[in-house]
Amino acid sequence: MNTFPEHHHIGLVFSFPELVKTQFRGNVNAVCWERNLEGDFQEIVSKLKLKENITEVFIDDLLALDLSEKGNTARETIIKDMQMLSDFGAAPCLNLLKKYERDDEFDFISTDVYSYHADRSPIETSTFLCTYYGAASELIPNDQCTQKILIPEIRESLKKLYEGSDEEFENFLKDNFFDLHYAANEDAKPVNLGKGNLWRLAVDHPGQNVLPCIHRAPQENPEEYRLLLIC
Repeated sequence: MNTFPEHHHIGLVFSFPELVKTQFRGNVNAVCWERNLEGDFQEIVSKLKLKENITEVFIDDLLALDLSEKGNTARETIIKDMQMLSDFGAAPCLNLLKKYERDDEFDFISTDVYSYHADRSPIETSTFLCTYYGAASELIPNDQCTQKILIPEIRESLKKLYEGSDEEFENFLKDNFFDLHYAANEDAKPVNLGKGNLWRLAVDHPGQNVLPCIHRAPQENPEEYRLLLIC
């Protein structure tokens, strides 16, 4: 099973050990453990309580649910994923999502998670994510997008916003995370990450030897929550 045969920037693996051990190199800055999960994840979503637009769900919350056999199978999968990531040294967070906050401060640039963006970390790490239910995230090849701060009209608007010296302008862009956001080219072909697949995405950090993976949160489906594991 290979859903991404034409995408040479994506590496495919068949187990969790392979997922965490596979090295990013060349154009490959995303690794996918492609899975067809068993179980009823919709049942879990229907029985969890949304307390705010983004509600963190803990293992104890999952264990407290009264589930059918298929719901229990889904629950066991989620808990196993969280334990594997924790044992690896990551800090998995399971979120029940209605929507993220929108960034509407400026009309010429958006810096929320619905915008194509890279993740940045001061230490060597990766982003892991899996959508169990609801709309799935997207990624885009680096050569099919343009850093927003390099688009002339956006850059000029940012310069008007900035009140410091020209020498400090680049630091201003970085400090406010404007440099992490990208615009898709007209001929871009985004990749839907799909449900159930566990992904590892390259992050911008000092020891990284590949370009960071550009991705974004999807527009949620009407009247449907998302169940997302991320760390």
